[in-house]
Amino acid sequence: MSINHPNFGKLAEDRVIIFDTTLRDGEQSPGFSMNLAEKLRMAEALAELGVDVIEAGFPIASPGDFESVQSIARAIKGPVIAGLARCAQGDILRAAEAVRDAERRRIHIFLSTSPLHMKYKLRMEPDAVLQQVIDSVTLARQHTDDVEWSAEDGSRTDPDFLCRCVEAAIKAGATTINIPDTVGYALPEDMHRIFTMVRERVPGAERAIFSTHNHNDLGLAVANTIAAVAAGARQIECTINGIGERAGNAALEEVVMAIRTRPDAVPCKPAIVTERIMATSKLLSTITGFDVQPNKAIVGRNAFAHESGIHQDGVLKNAATYEIMTPESVGLTKNSLVMGKHSGRAAFRDKLRALGYGELGDNHVNDAFRRFKDLADRKKIVYDEDIVALVDDEIVRDHDRIRFVSLDVHAGSRGPARAELELEIDGTTQSATASGDGPVDATFSAIQQIFPHQARLVLFSIGAVTEGTDAQARTTVRLEEGGKMVDGQGADTDTIVAATRAYVHALNKLLVKRARTEPEALSA
Repeated sequence: MSINHPNFGKLAEDRVIIFDTTLRDGEQSPGFSMNLAEKLRMAEALAELGVDVIEAGFPIASPGDFESVQSIARAIKGPVIAGLARCAQGDILRAAEAVRDAERRRIHIFLSTSPLHMKYKLRMEPDAVLQQVIDSVTLARQHTDDVEWSAEDGSRTDPDFLCRCVEAAIKAGATTINIPDTVGYALPEDMHRIFTMVRERVPGAERAIFSTHNHNDLGLAVANTIAAVAAGARQIECTINGIGERAGNAALEEVVMAIRTRPDAVPCKPAIVTERIMATSKLLSTITGFDVQPNKAIVGRNAFAHESGIHQDGVLKNAATYEIMTPESVGLTKNSLVMGKHSGRAAFRDKLRALGYGELGDNHVNDAFRRFKDLADRKKIVYDEDIVALVDDEIVRDHDRIRFVSLDVHAGSRGPARAELELEIDGTTQSATASGDGPVDATFSAIQQIFPHQARLVLFSIGAVTEGTDAQARTTVRLEEGGKMVDGQGADTDTIVAATRAYVHALNKLLVKRARTEPEALSA
């Protein structure tokens, strides 16, 4: 394969491009939303992880989406910054404007090609779809040399028509061709057959990079991705923690570690710094308020845990008996007991670097250090997980409109609970006192008084960050308003304070959701 790509030059035979769509397809997950500051922090983490392309958003979706893509394009150096667009002039021009200032930029356009989508969604004849492919790619090429075209529902598209569309897109100037399994319908043998067929039949196929984008409705997204790579795809579209529409996308961490662990079967080389995987996964969980399930491959809490006595014995003798990769290879660190109430600011800053936070500003470090000292006074042993939980509260959410200030709760078995709460709303401190059936109910009622809203509480759960009776509680609150759902998380040694932080976090995410509108045909 000899491809001279405008953003990647001559691509080596074994090079595979990692296209991360956490900030676009991932944010379409029910309950997921990120504000501008959170998207920038996530984009920085993706750049540090080593992804080649960051799909920063869908600029036409809302003014907020446009601002996010534009801000990421201006701030993030290294990866290609892509903006998504339907095959429509307004979308393409908006995407072009959003990524214009990027160091390296791409416009990613998509159009449905399956008979089902063309008949019922687009209400267009095949020839009209084909012409729109040509017109949209031609327009996008007037604004950037790097244009990706996607055949939405490509896995259910008639093979002959798919080849015609791909040929037309390449002739019009598309440099990357994506054939997505949009609804998670395909099996691995399907993906291998489709990519083999298109690369063999389409004239000029050697001039484009072929990309694979798989959804996980049947639990096959990663397997389908590997099958497409085996058939010649050299761009993988994926998300951190596998987040995305419905059952999600192919998980970046699973695909990358599969390639790293099985070079005999998948002889490709992504440029991912795998030791950054765990930190990136945890950051996304903190931002979105969604934890990964304990048995999640690579980044789940139990991914490197061994309970069986036989397994434990084998691992103690030689880790390779039951571990096909090392915990350190994905950035998993063991509990550290070196931090305590006597630790200084310099040691704390070093610990933050070791935990993957990079060079933080003095204000961020000072705020996090203050909370760390408060925690160390209340907790006998401070683990790395404790520091991550409190630092994420201070750093990741420091642009929230609603912020927790203080809480005083009176509760017991002899009468109604009472909560005295202070919140900061857009820089102004407001307070309220409320009673309720228990301290949580009273506190949430006080939040309702300070910030009236119609959101309905649909989930409230409590877990522990670490072990012990003095462990920080990590609470999750899920709110629903007008069909829009958001999750918030909070951590504190006081469970009611943690619950308050989680509720406030969810409200902030709901404000982001309120400002977002969904264009038609959003899924690509």
